[in-house]
Amino acid sequence: MKDKRQVESLLALPNIGNEMARCLVAAGIESPAELRRLGSVEAAVRVSPHRRSGPVCRSALSGLEGAIRGVRWHSIPTEEREALWKEYEARAMGSDPDSGRPE
Repeated sequence: MKDKRQVESLLALPNIGNEMARCLVAAGIESPAELRRLGSVEAAVRVSPHRRSGPVCRSALSGLEGAIRGVRWHSIPTEEREALWKEYEARAMGSDPDSGRPE
């Protein structure tokens, strides 16, 4: 892994464990500030290729959002988690979620 301080700063966030911290750093997201700047959907898109278990799942995406908000992912309302998932799916498939057409 890169600089231990980068990983430690990410591990201090809720929902971020060793594997997700490794993936974030591998994706070039090396600080909580960078994660917040990008947002959970963009971070999930960038992290997916680095995950040993495959693309980001709903729980991992919600975990990233919770890390940004400073809360456990379970406390994010279901409707908000589903909206994030739809946005992620659209991005991961290369389409604009508002138009349904590829970008």
